[in-house]
Amino acid sequence: MIPRTNLPDGEMVPALGQGTWMMAEHPARRASEIAALRRGLDLGMSLIDTAEMYAEGAAETLVAEAIGDRRDEVFLVTKVYPWNASEGELPLACARSLRRLGTDRIDLYLLHWRGDVPLAETVEAMERLRDAGHIRHWGVSNFTVADMDELLAAGGGRCATNQILYNLGRRGPELDLLPWLGSRGIPAMAYSPIEQGRLAGHAELARLGAGLGLTAGQIALAWVLNRQGIIAIPRSGSPEHVSQNQQAAALGLTRDVVSELDRIFAAPASPVPLEMI
Repeated sequence: MIPRTNLPDGEMVPALGQGTWMMAEHPARRASEIAALRRGLDLGMSLIDTAEMYAEGAAETLVAEAIGDRRDEVFLVTKVYPWNASEGELPLACARSLRRLGTDRIDLYLLHWRGDVPLAETVEAMERLRDAGHIRHWGVSNFTVADMDELLAAGGGRCATNQILYNLGRRGPELDLLPWLGSRGIPAMAYSPIEQGRLAGHAELARLGAGLGLTAGQIALAWVLNRQGIIAIPRSGSPEHVSQNQQAAALGLTRDVVSELDRIFAAPASPVPLEMI
C-alpha cells in the first residue's frame, strides 16, 4: 500500500511517485524505462513527475507512451522553464507539454525554478490555465523561504507544492523551508531522494540495511517517506528497482534506526542555502 498525503485543497495524492529526470536520453534504455513506469502504476505509484526540460520534451513523450490508455489512473506532474513562465509564453509551453503528454490536462504544473519573470505574472498565467481546465493545480520548484514569501505576496495562495532537493545527505530544508511549508499545509516534493542513486552505494547505509534485510537505497527512501508532508519521486529505469522502491513505502523505521541515520547524516546546525542539482 502506497501512503498518501494531502495537497492544500484536501486532494490526496501518493506520497511515493516516479521521477523521469534523465529518462528518454538513451534509445537502448527506452523499453526498460517504459516498463519501469508501467510497473510503478501497477504498484500504486501513480504520481509521475516529468518536465519540458527533461530530454528537451522527449521524457514527456516517453511518459505518454508508458501511460497509454491508463491516463485516468495517473496524477501527472510536469514543469515549465522559467523563461516560459510569462503571460504570453506559459500558455504556449503548456500546450506543447499537453501535446507531448497526449492528454487534455496536467494535474500539477510547476515552475521549474525562479527566473526573471515577475512572480505575479506567472501566478496570473497559472490561474488562467487552471480556470481554462488545462491544469488542475500549480506549484513551484527550488523555491527558498524568501521566494515562497514573495510568491504568497504576489497572490500565490493556491500553490500546491514546492519541489526541492531533499534526502539524507541534503537536510538543509529541515531548518527553515520544511517548517514553513508544513505550517501552511503545503507538501514538499523531494526530488533525488536517493541522491541520483549515490546513496544506494553508501557503505554505512548498506551495513545498516543488511542487518534489516534491506538495501541501502530502500533505507534512504524509507527515511524520506517516514517524514510528514513529503512526496518522494525517485527515478528508476528498471521494473526491479521500482519494486524495491515500492517496498520501501511500507517500512516504518524504528527509533534506533532513525537515531543511527541521524548519526551518519547529521542535520546542519545552522541554515544553509537551498541546494539544487
